[in-house]
Amino acid sequence: MSHKPPPIRPITSGPKYHWFGYYDKLQFDPTGRYVLGMEVDFEHRSPRPDDVIKVGMIDLHDRDRWIELGESCAWCWQQGCMLQWRPNSLSEVLWNDRVEDTFVCHILDIHTGRKRTIGAPIYTIRPDGRQAAAPDFRRINDCRPGYGYAGISDPHRDQRAPEQTGIWHIDLATGASKLIISFAQMVAIPSRLGDITIMKHWFNHLLWGPTNDRFEFLNRWRGPGTIGLPTRMFTARPDGSDIRIVDGYGRMSHFIWRDPDHILGWSWHPSHGDAFYLYTDDGSEEPEAIGLGVMTENGHCTYLPGNEWILNDTYPDRDRLQHLYLYHVATGQKHPLADLYTGPEYAGEWRCDLHPRFSPDGRLVTVDSNHEGKGRQIYLLDVSEIVG
Repeated sequence: MSHKPPPIRPITSGPKYHWFGYYDKLQFDPTGRYVLGMEVDFEHRSPRPDDVIKVGMIDLHDRDRWIELGESCAWCWQQGCMLQWRPNSLSEVLWNDRVEDTFVCHILDIHTGRKRTIGAPIYTIRPDGRQAAAPDFRRINDCRPGYGYAGISDPHRDQRAPEQTGIWHIDLATGASKLIISFAQMVAIPSRLGDITIMKHWFNHLLWGPTNDRFEFLNRWRGPGTIGLPTRMFTARPDGSDIRIVDGYGRMSHFIWRDPDHILGWSWHPSHGDAFYLYTDDGSEEPEAIGLGVMTENGHCTYLPGNEWILNDTYPDRDRLQHLYLYHVATGQKHPLADLYTGPEYAGEWRCDLHPRFSPDGRLVTVDSNHEGKGRQIYLLDVSEIVG
């Protein structure tokens, strides 16, 4: 059954610019009333160490009123400052910041106003809200600007795979942090792509699974003869043990956990080439191609609650249109939601990807877009008639 695309409306407005960033963070509070966002007064250049953004939330029950919560000077265009609701909490919000020469994380209760700061940044949070994991943002900013934070240089930038840094575990109650996976560990794991010990490595795109026992991470590198972004996907336990390779063919891009044992990701595999594949989290089985001939382009994919629908987008086509859609898993049908124009000035590090997110009940979708010519703003769509 075909459906008419739903209306799309802005929930932020100028003169300043607003966005949320990545697609795998909790933007909506558990009630679906408040929607997190960030505010900035410039576009089209890299953030400098002294560029401060505002952190806030939109009240959908009060004419989309913007409520300021704080600020940050540790952010990037693609993923912001890791702003997100704390899982398993009704009222706590987290975001990264920089205090002098240290990246930190603020934890704010929006109802009581109580705020505390822990001495380490976060990236992905365990579903029970007690622990987090994070890469070295200094390293990311050195290796791939646009995903790390300016202001603190990488002390290991001249080393290909240092032992002293990598992925860190953070206790959100105490703020204690511990190195659990180092770059030196990763290069010791053989690669089907050849000798990776001569490459410069970094970690990015960590994501905890639906349960508390495993998280995912990407190992990327650059060096002699590399083309694009060679990437391996792994999972590990919270303490960094039991590291399992999920995809070792080197082309993993966007992904999402479907359930505790499976990860959907856009990658390359000998069976069908470039496509979305469903992987087992231990790489023990051949991946299953998903949406062949329908979901034909890389995008920021997520499952709506219940796993019956995949929410996805595309990068700009030749007409600079970004396509937002829902894919029905059981029938293999695509349901278009919007085709949104993005200006040619939105490219590279400061592009404006849609990065679709959804409300807890899966009936509302938000995107970051500049299709109205008013700079990047946050837009909302009601997809309840499609998803039922």
